[in-house]
Amino acid sequence: MAEPTRARAVLSTEDLTLLRQAVLSHLQEIKDTPESVKFARLYHRLGSAGGK
Repeated sequence: MAEPTRARAVLSTEDLTLLRQAVLSHLQEIKDTPESVKFARLYHRLGSAGGK
């Protein structure tokens, strides 16, 4: 049985950094709303994924 091929990254580190900056900008716009909690969690996950 052949080994499965390794998955390729869909986003580069630079992409993750840009997305994180965009989420932070939006987060500042919507602060103090219930939706901001979801964006804060997304911002954190993007940082954990290597987009610091």
